Amino acid sequence: MDQADDPLEQLAAYDGELPIIATNRARWFGGKASDTGRLDDLFSASRYDAVEFVDIELETVRAKEWLAHEFRENDVQLIISHHDFDETPDREVLDAIIEQCAEFGDVAKVAVYPQNQRDTLTLLEAVNDATNRGIDVAGISMGELGSHTRVIGHLYGSKLGYAPLLADDNDYAPGQIPLEKLASLIELTKNERVDGRVIDTIRSEVSVPKELTLSD
Repeated sequence: MDQADDPLEQLAAYDGELPIIATNRARWFGGKASDTGRLDDLFSASRYDAVEFVDIELETVRAKEWLAHEFRENDVQLIISHHDFDETPDREVLDAIIEQCAEFGDVAKVAVYPQNQRDTLTLLEAVNDATNRGIDVAGISMGELGSHTRVIGHLYGSKLGYAPLLADDNDYAPGQIPLEKLASLIELTKNERVDGRVIDTIRSEVSVPKELTLSD
């Protein structure tokens, strides 16, 4: 929402079939929203039937634990997310972060920055172990170095993938892969023998809803 023009109006007009994940990221967490009214707008968005998930920062819900209950009153599921734009924490710390996210939300999401390839393995191992403990988790290793984790993360149990809708969109983060390409790559890596749930891939023949109109 923080990067969209009139997001609540766009949600009101949305008539697509695909469910929406709503988030309104603060400036201090890499987004563009100011703290004033940010959560109120996100709460308003959660009232729309098309919104099935709301993504809230772990730091926010830890400080305001009542938020989780308030959002669930609107019949949405919660993705509790933690981003580390500087490094990949040690396994013990990363495991604790995932556990805390799962304590408050339906899906625990972690996005961390790798300094080397070993860090990307740390992220994937943490996602795999959390999945084996029964946690619905999504994990991303950010930047170009971690780009492959967006493709193979589902093999380790990651439940969500994030991608820009348009291949020529210049406003996406380093390491992100355009939707159509990511869906094709995930399809190539799918292994029907993998136990447990695997990420649902969006095939090229499925229509994609019109993207939110981004502000300049």
